[in-house]
Amino acid sequence: MALTVTLVSAEAEVWHGEASLVVAKTVEGEIGFMAGHEPVLAILAEGQVRITRSNGEKIVATAEDGFLSMENDELTIVAGNAALQS
Repeated sequence: MALTVTLVSAEAEVWHGEASLVVAKTVEGEIGFMAGHEPVLAILAEGQVRITRSNGEKIVATAEDGFLSMENDELTIVAGNAALQS
């Protein structure tokens, strides 16, 4: 079972796809999400969003100034600024 993840900035969609694990930084600390996670609405802090796809591929993005929402195995991260790291 996988999460559907959408990461968007104020200007564009940064990444969308399925993942087995996502770790993001909120104002209260880091939080990890897997399929079946309870609903959450949190304020995003400046930091990394680490996405592990079902095949093990790792994707890292920076994000700040926004929020994240988790419900029904769908994680949406909305940031004022977000970009994939190379």
